[in-house]
Amino acid sequence: MQETRQNKIARLLQKELSLIFQQQTRATHGTMVSVTRTKISPDLSICTAYLSIFPSEKGEEILANINASAKSIRYELGTRVRNQLRIVPELRFFIDDSLDYIDRIDELLKK
Repeated sequence: MQETRQNKIARLLQKELSLIFQQQTRATHGTMVSVTRTKISPDLSICTAYLSIFPSEKGEEILANINASAKSIRYELGTRVRNQLRIVPELRFFIDDSLDYIDRIDELLKK
């Protein structure tokens, strides 16, 4: 039962975070941030979001900016999910490098 609830809340947070990042990246041309996966702790207090950033060369810089503005992102998330969740979880962001890993494997297979 708890696993199902965690999955539902993780999907909700992924959807809302992706909409928030979509609105924020409209102002910056040439960059794209998408939320590839979210995990939520069993007590629903910590949400770990994995971000795919394009172009990947700017990944560390953009992730630093996102971590600096994590409180405002959490506030925006709270205004969006206030009717579904009682407590808005703490947000942690990481870069999802699985697409770069796939590209690297494709490169090696082509050689």
